[in-house]
Amino acid sequence: MKKRTCIILLQAVLLMAWYGGPCAAAMYHDALGRPVKIQGRPKRIVSLAPSLTEILFFIGVGSRVVGVTRYSTYPPEARSLPRVGSYVNLNVERIISLAPDLVIGTKDGNEPGAVRLLEQAGLAVYIVNPRTVMETAETIERIGEICGVGARGRELGRKLRGRVTRIVRKTASLPRPLVFVQINIKPIMTVNETTFHHDVIRLAGGRNLAAGLPVTYPRMGVEAVIQRKPDVIIISSMDTRGAYERARREWLQWTQIPAAREGRVYLVNSDLIDRPSPRIVQGLETVARILHPEIDWGS
Repeated sequence: MKKRTCIILLQAVLLMAWYGGPCAAAMYHDALGRPVKIQGRPKRIVSLAPSLTEILFFIGVGSRVVGVTRYSTYPPEARSLPRVGSYVNLNVERIISLAPDLVIGTKDGNEPGAVRLLEQAGLAVYIVNPRTVMETAETIERIGEICGVGARGRELGRKLRGRVTRIVRKTASLPRPLVFVQINIKPIMTVNETTFHHDVIRLAGGRNLAAGLPVTYPRMGVEAVIQRKPDVIIISSMDTRGAYERARREWLQWTQIPAAREGRVYLVNSDLIDRPSPRIVQGLETVARILHPEIDWGS
């Protein structure tokens, strides 16, 4: 293991020498409280999560991204980029071989040991940790700053916050429907108040049925859902047909539930409500329209 680590470190030194010496550096503090020195304007960036890949393209530096994790499929341009393992199982050697001058990762997901290896190899590794929709906008601004496009990042963050504020204002005085969010079919699983799904429901003017449960992703049987009588059921899925559509139709049969009785059972693209990416605001707008059809949302 020590020999392999030494080889990795030597590769990093050689690659850094090949791609050029240092230029003016700036110091930033990441979500772990660590000082991270970044040399000039990063030209070769590796993203360690699909949400970060989306952010990098969103702020206009997608052409500088040289590596992404599995399932980085949005925007379409990201699909052809080199893969560096999965979100939770990174390929350290592959990352180093790409000679990045900036690696961006997440506290919630990326394996700490892999991050330490990348640091030992002399790479600048900046970690983020957005936990809410608004923190996602802040993260976009921060990444824009460290990538040298601070003004663009701030403008995009401001616009996203404006869209969120609009929804909150429109729903502030309205009754808040009780919402059951389903993220898995067998077993049926939902989300508590520590998740992005919960924050989306809250901002959209609803109440999360499972908010107070102690487990982040608790299991819940059909009987328990019937007893709690949700007004709306939202099924989070990338599969708008197949098994998830069947699950939607099955819920509609339980007419003891207000959501089923009123036909308020919906499928929502999981990428829109469980990733801290710019599209989470689109997900929020989608959910707000579902929860409050009485509002004239306009265009």
